[in-house]
Amino acid sequence: MVINRDRYLNKLIARKENGLIKVITGIMRCGKSFLLFELYHEYLNSVGVSDDNIVELALDEAINAK
Repeated sequence: MVINRDRYLNKLIARKENGLIKVITGIMRCGKSFLLFELYHEYLNSVGVSDDNIVELALDEAINAK
């Protein structure tokens, strides 16, 4: 079951061009990664941003911890 995060996605979209870094916080397993890696990624693709121009880095993976 997919829970749409429209409220949070719309906040990200509205502030996309303000030049500030966005920090997404929350308890474990609340959907932070899904919001960014799936929903926001889909949004970026829908407005013409290619996958070659999207950088995704999961800092909880061991390979990215160093």
